[in-house]
Amino acid sequence: MAVGKVFLIGAGPGDYKLITLKGIECIQKADVVLYDRLASPQLLKFAREDAELIYVGKAPNNHAYTQEEINQLLVKKGLEGKIVARLKGGDPLVFGRGGEEAKELRENGILFEIVPGITSAISVPAYAGIPVTHRNVSSSFHVITGNEDPTKEEKSVDYEALAKLEGTLIFLMGVKNLDKICQSLIKYGQSPERPVSVIMRGTTTEQKKVIGTLKDIHEKVMKNGLKNPSIIIVGEVVNLSPILRWHEDKPLFGKKILVTRTRQQASHLSKKLEDLGGKAIEFPTIKIEKPESFDKIDEALEAIEKYKWIIFTSVNGVTAFFERMKKLNKDIRSLLNAKLVAIGPATAKVLEDKGLIIEYVPEEYRAEGIIEGLKDQIKKGEHILLPRADIAREILIEELKKLGAVVDNIPIYRTVIPKKDQEKLISILKGEHVDMITFTSSSTVKNFIEILGENNKELLADKKMAVIGPITEKTAKNLELNIDVQAKEFTIDGLVDAINNHYNQ
Repeated sequence: MAVGKVFLIGAGPGDYKLITLKGIECIQKADVVLYDRLASPQLLKFAREDAELIYVGKAPNNHAYTQEEINQLLVKKGLEGKIVARLKGGDPLVFGRGGEEAKELRENGILFEIVPGITSAISVPAYAGIPVTHRNVSSSFHVITGNEDPTKEEKSVDYEALAKLEGTLIFLMGVKNLDKICQSLIKYGQSPERPVSVIMRGTTTEQKKVIGTLKDIHEKVMKNGLKNPSIIIVGEVVNLSPILRWHEDKPLFGKKILVTRTRQQASHLSKKLEDLGGKAIEFPTIKIEKPESFDKIDEALEAIEKYKWIIFTSVNGVTAFFERMKKLNKDIRSLLNAKLVAIGPATAKVLEDKGLIIEYVPEEYRAEGIIEGLKDQIKKGEHILLPRADIAREILIEELKKLGAVVDNIPIYRTVIPKKDQEKLISILKGEHVDMITFTSSSTVKNFIEILGENNKELLADKKMAVIGPITEKTAKNLELNIDVQAKEFTIDGLVDAINNHYNQ
């Protein structure tokens, strides 16, 4: 068996988007992913579905694996011929023990690469508006371990030398020793009034910052409940934070919002919320699957020239329709007789990206809007194709038939409840302090409650609810949910705007 290869990857400081492109590529091709507690769990989304995921996090006094066990695990997987992605918070060689792991791999004849990452030493201050160097303020910065007790007899950190430096001092993971660090710097000559900032969970939506001086920062940190993972910044550059801060000023900063869309569709809504500073927690309540039979679909596609109208009511419908056309080797030019209707801009865009012209997009993005716009255009006896979900509303079919149309309603995909994980959902609602839950369709609401269970609905008492439109709102109210936010425009952008306006009126 061929020997595998290990990639020692810097996962960045917390914001998963700060990983490098090379880091993502390594995760995507890995057979095994070993990740620690400081690597964002969202990075695991880039792993293959069949990849083995192993948590090897090390918290104070609570190690899933010892460092020696991690070394041996990397060697074992490498000798099995596996491609291994070892995800380490920050940079693997900045207090990350990446050098030890690389040395063990080399001694056992296993190929490895070191993929540098963005260290928290510079990125966390940047997200708090603190430049580690600044003209006429600080011309150097120094990164020091905060784990070493300054009062122990044999020290590798020379506090007397550090106290003489005029540059910025950055201590990583030093909250436990904060008071001793500050007292040691004062003891060897630094001013008790020198500015200090401690930042917890920097670069994330849970970032928390305290500013003080060497003489009072410990008291302020204790009062505000900061703990590791945190970094300590000592120096005059701290005074620039009120001027240069930006991350904490995002409109949804600190808000935790549960996204219930399908796994494939969640990313668009999540990205929009994250761009505004929110934390998107994804818990898909819908899974898109192929229909149990393609017979009716194939029959319709073989006679596609007879349809004068094809009405698409979702992006999923468009995707499934054209996937089946390709499977049957049907040319897109066979649609030349049909006028295309899209229920909203997202669905229209997918069609337009295929080079197709849309005849009509209703101003009101629901079935009633389609009927209103087409009632004077559809002629009696015209054939209409509706490729859509198996559980779509019947009103569109009924109203089209009233206009005299011949309607072929074809379930081209199924919406099913993903593998029920009630325990995971309850854990999210209890542990993540969710501020708001979003629903983008009636199915997401129904499935959410079915997974949660009626007996656990009290967990929703302090959660705000946001829905994409009146149909979804009606479903939610029928299930006795109180709705706080409804989009004025029934799109993902409209939903995000409504959430933003709710919190920033």
